[in-house]
Amino acid sequence: MVGTLANAFKVKELRDKILYVFFAFFLFVLMVHISVPGVNLTAWHKLLQEGAVFAFLGMITGGALNNFSIGAMGITPYINASIIMQLLTVVIPKLHELQKEGGDAGRRKISQYIRMLTMGLAILQATVMVIGLGRYKPEGESIFLIQGPLYYLTVIFSLVAGTAFLMWLGEQMTDKGVGNGVSLIIFGGIVLRYPTYLFQTFQLAGLKGPRYFVNLALFFILAIVLVMGIIMLTQGQRKVPVQYAKRVVGRRVFGGQSTYIPIRVNNAGVISIIFAISILYLPTTFAQFIRPGQGTFLYGVVQFINTLFRPDGWFYNLAYALLVIAFTYFYAYITFNVIDIADNLKKNGGFIPGIRPGRPTAEYLSRILSRVTFIAAIALALIAVAPTYVMQMTKVTTFYLGSTSLLIVVGVALDTMQQIEARMLMRHYQGIMK
Repeated sequence: MVGTLANAFKVKELRDKILYVFFAFFLFVLMVHISVPGVNLTAWHKLLQEGAVFAFLGMITGGALNNFSIGAMGITPYINASIIMQLLTVVIPKLHELQKEGGDAGRRKISQYIRMLTMGLAILQATVMVIGLGRYKPEGESIFLIQGPLYYLTVIFSLVAGTAFLMWLGEQMTDKGVGNGVSLIIFGGIVLRYPTYLFQTFQLAGLKGPRYFVNLALFFILAIVLVMGIIMLTQGQRKVPVQYAKRVVGRRVFGGQSTYIPIRVNNAGVISIIFAISILYLPTTFAQFIRPGQGTFLYGVVQFINTLFRPDGWFYNLAYALLVIAFTYFYAYITFNVIDIADNLKKNGGFIPGIRPGRPTAEYLSRILSRVTFIAAIALALIAVAPTYVMQMTKVTTFYLGSTSLLIVVGVALDTMQQIEARMLMRHYQGIMK
């Protein structure tokens, strides 16, 4: 693999693309450490320690949220805008036609809509965040050392500008680098936290003694097994054979070749887990900001919610698994439209051997998709809850082993390596995936 990477750096075009990605990572890391002025970091860190949702957001932003930097919101508004636009293309016929038949111009138009929606969501999120934090005073300490509308507008502008810069940087990485830029920024944000986790874990191991190293070894073995399972799930696909009929136009013969439709096992990707975890974080997040007086009915309700939705509790993990299964089915049928595929096959003279074109083909593909998605849904549900029980079993809690982060890291790494491999194969080099 090292030799293959060395060959990749011998090709100027590929070397420039890889170096551009690393330069973009450098800008991202620099941005993580540029804090918004006037923030009481002591009070801010106390607030972060109280909510699991902040740990999750801090992980995918590379610690920008922990530092309350200008990139504290990360690329999350862009991700939300992309998901919303993808759902709208299914609901709104004009957007569906624009995506399906618009070609490059249609894709550019949808990308423009995503950018506009991103900025709207970023302004809304930053405004709610700043106003909420301005009124929130844990233990009498204010999050912001400076008060007033002008300062709040400055913070909102800084946060929105940080998200806009990350969105632009991601698009530049896609155009001038290797892989999907937005995915690589999320990947960088997650991986950026791993050295801190490792340092804290080994520091704790040194304090607890040799017996803790046994737990640590078991933890990393189970983590490797989990990563292997994610790789198999990500790479798995069901190949449906397709035959195209021969057509004679003049003296030339068209069609007649055999191919296949690749149905991915995990069509939902990481989206189903993100949806599920976002819903599960809502009750505890709202309960955290209520803070009623002790002895009141509302105080009992808040305590009940916090107990019921503990990340290590059975109810939380059961609800987590069921939501992941539901969203996996929902998103798989949105991303893989069996009716459109059956219609395209019929228009181009293609058919599945033994299956009539048209509606029977759509029903056949739907049955296959349902069976494949069932495997993906169960596997994703297990992957979602596995890190919690791995950390409970090994008692290693300083290394945040989130299912979402693992799926993102593995998926982005595989996609980027495949793109590098494809570019190298064009130049007759051995693939990096060998």
